[in-house]
This record gives sequence, structure tokens and C-alpha cells, in this order.
Amino acid sequence: MRRILFVLYGTLAYLLFLASFVYFIGFLSGLGVPKSVDSGAPPGRPLEAVAWDVGLLAIFFTHHSVMARAGAKRVLTRVIPPVLERSTYVLVASLALGLVFWQWRPLPQVVWQAHGLARLAVLAGFWIGVVVALVAAYTIDGLELFGLRQVLVKLRGLAPKGAAFATPGLYRLVRHPLMTGILLALWCAPTMSAGRLLLTAAMSAYIWVAVKLLEERDLRKTFGTEYERYQREVPMVVPYKGVRRSRRAARASS
Repeated sequence: MRRILFVLYGTLAYLLFLASFVYFIGFLSGLGVPKSVDSGAPPGRPLEAVAWDVGLLAIFFTHHSVMARAGAKRVLTRVIPPVLERSTYVLVASLALGLVFWQWRPLPQVVWQAHGLARLAVLAGFWIGVVVALVAAYTIDGLELFGLRQVLVKLRGLAPKGAAFATPGLYRLVRHPLMTGILLALWCAPTMSAGRLLLTAAMSAYIWVAVKLLEERDLRKTFGTEYERYQREVPMVVPYKGVRRSRRAARASS
């Protein structure tokens, strides 16, 4: 019975993540959601809206920075079974993101707007970013990344597998293709409002700081020299080395 409850908890967290990710796509694009980044109640004073929105993002960023660290995991697993640690992280992350969606105050002033073929190209970039993010997440076992694999393994009475270093698919081009996809989706806006620019700039800055200073530090501790070599050989989020190799190959064959 205990294991079944674990599976139900993990499944709930996983489904909530899927719902929040789908809503995030709609929140940015304005498609199929009751409230997008540019809709909602009138913002009132712009500076108040900026302060409010930054506060919402700070809650989301704080959760990601704190709960993902090894020390926080050790504290959390004193309260809940270790098998539920990742599901709990995913659950809280989804709720924090839902709070951003719910309470976001729009800043509808247009910063830039694309038209014609340029608009189609930017829209294509947005959807490419969405696909890249999804492919990256599930290339390295999305069920484990979002906490469901752990409870299913527990249900079957198996021992969890240790972390193994691998660079499949997109991970040969960049170290963090999930972040590459998210950044593409954030910046590829045919109509960039002040509110979406605030969201995009804040998330981009957080991604750089969190990945560069926190996540990669943890990965070096986990995988040692193997990951350090990977850092030297593969760029973080922009696949510029692959572009250079392609250009050199094209020049060599011409």
C-alpha cells in the first residue's frame, strides 16, 4: 500500500509538471489559455507591476536554487522518504510556476513586433525551442528527471540505479539543450511586450547564473574529470562549436 501511495504521489507531481509546461507554452504564445503573459487585469502603475512580477519570479527562482542543492535534499529526505524527493521538487516547482501564471501582472507596451516572413521565422524559432526542450528532457529519461521513474522502481522493489554520465543526442552539441530550448522559446516572440521582455530577461539571467555557478558545480562534484573534459569540449547552451566544425568541413570539401 505504501508503494502504491508513492506511485500516486509521483504520478500527481508528474502530471502537474506536464500541465504547467503546456500552460507555459500557452502563457508565452497566448494560445489556448485563459491568461497569458500579456493578458489580465490592467497593470496600474508600471513600476508596481514590475516589482510584483519580479517578486513572483524570485519565488520560483529561489525554489529552483535551494531545493536542487545537495544540502537541501539531505534535509528534505529527513522528513519524506528519499524516493519522493524528486517528485516533491517537481511538485513545488510546478506550483511556484503556477503562481507566476496566476498572479502575473501584464505590461502590454510593445517593445518590438515582427511582420510577414520575419514573423513566421520567429514563430518557427519559438516552436523549435519547445521541441528542443522536450526532446532534451526525454533524451536523458524524462520520467526520472521529473520524479516518476523513482517511484515506479520502488513499486517493483528494485534498487535505484546510480547516476551515469552520458551525452546522447543534443547533449553532443550543447551541455544543457533543455535550457537552449527554453531560451529559444522565450526570446522568439513575434510581438515582444514589456512584460514578456521582463520575463525573458529575468529567466535568461537566472538560467545563466544557475547553470554556470550552481548546476555545473554539482555536476563536477558528481562526475569529476569526466564532466570537466565535457565542459572544455562542448559549449553550454549555444552550439557554436558545431557551427564552426560544419563551416570548416564545407571549406575543406569545396
